[in-house]
Amino acid sequence: MSARWLDIVGIGEDGMAGLSPEAKRVVTGADIIIGGDRHHSLSGNVAAERINWPSPFDAMIETIRSYRGRRLVILVTGDPLWYSVGARITKAIPADEIRFHPQLSAFQWAACRMGWSLADCETLTVHGRADSQILPHLAPNIRLLILTQNGQTPAALADLLVSRGFGDSRMVALAALGGPDEARFDGTAARWSHNVPDFHTLAVECVAGPDARWYPRTGGLPDDAFEHDGQLTKRDVRAVTLAKLAPYPDALLWDIGAGCGSVSIEWMRAARGAQAVAIEPVAERCAMIKTNAQALGTEKIDLVQGRAPEALAGLAQPDAVFIGGGLSGEGVFEAAWGALRPHGRLVANAVTLESESRLAQLHKMWGGELVRIAVQHAQEVGPYRGWRAAMPVTQWCVEKPGS
Repeated sequence: MSARWLDIVGIGEDGMAGLSPEAKRVVTGADIIIGGDRHHSLSGNVAAERINWPSPFDAMIETIRSYRGRRLVILVTGDPLWYSVGARITKAIPADEIRFHPQLSAFQWAACRMGWSLADCETLTVHGRADSQILPHLAPNIRLLILTQNGQTPAALADLLVSRGFGDSRMVALAALGGPDEARFDGTAARWSHNVPDFHTLAVECVAGPDARWYPRTGGLPDDAFEHDGQLTKRDVRAVTLAKLAPYPDALLWDIGAGCGSVSIEWMRAARGAQAVAIEPVAERCAMIKTNAQALGTEKIDLVQGRAPEALAGLAQPDAVFIGGGLSGEGVFEAAWGALRPHGRLVANAVTLESESRLAQLHKMWGGELVRIAVQHAQEVGPYRGWRAAMPVTQWCVEKPGS
């Protein structure tokens, strides 16, 4: 284990008085303190060299490393590893070189002020992120605790809730929690009119109106939830496809031949932190992917306009691969399979005879599960109703052996 040389300390609105004895000791004994203006003001009675966060944040990593050997403290708000810079720092500096000193998080403070069980709330952040991040979590009677960007965030989120038919949702902005300037602002999304301080946490209790529009995070959104030109994995087949891909937190999907991005978007909605790279050669469909991602709360989707296998070069290693188009292209499967992590899943769908023949060959070589999905929908036939069959889909799912 490496020696721990960096202290990351969570600090609250009560400043130094609220720190544990150990945290107070490392702050008062620091040679250098890095933090934002607010953090420096909360620890103003400490004599140390002060450094503010730069923009962009990543520029600070080498600066942090350069202070190794000196008594360095980084001040953050609340819990250093809950939507805070601590998690970003550990991507560059091993966690066993860091001592973390947590303080009560904004989520804990807000849950207590609301009288809500934190375990039953969705904890989110739109700080430095799109407001649409809340959309996958929107549903009747759900309670959201949201870290905000600034004082304008509640009004923006109120407009978003109203546009989705959740105008009666209760909203409470909780500012400067735990400090002498703590303040509370209550209202509803449809009638929100408060001027809120920049530093606050937003609590939302979702109330669905009669025209509410929301979608579950499980696979199989309605086809009309997506803008498309007909080139999309249809709802019933998409639900089966997502089940076979098995999304999980922070996993990366390659969606090859993404069409309108329906599988990528549902993958990202299904698990916290799940990411997708949508590879699509047609420019008009790439534009649809961007529109759909914004509408469904997955704006962080990575879009690559190009054709596999050439477009796959240089992409991050995937945890799962979906081939919805281009399967019969030379080298597509080989490139995807070679890049896939051990124990990763590859799912491929085929509707043409040529692609189906290719799947049969691959199944014979690599094993896995080969199924045919046939779906029929009831439709009007004159004054009666009958079954209209969609094109059958042949689906192959295979897991890559562990190394």
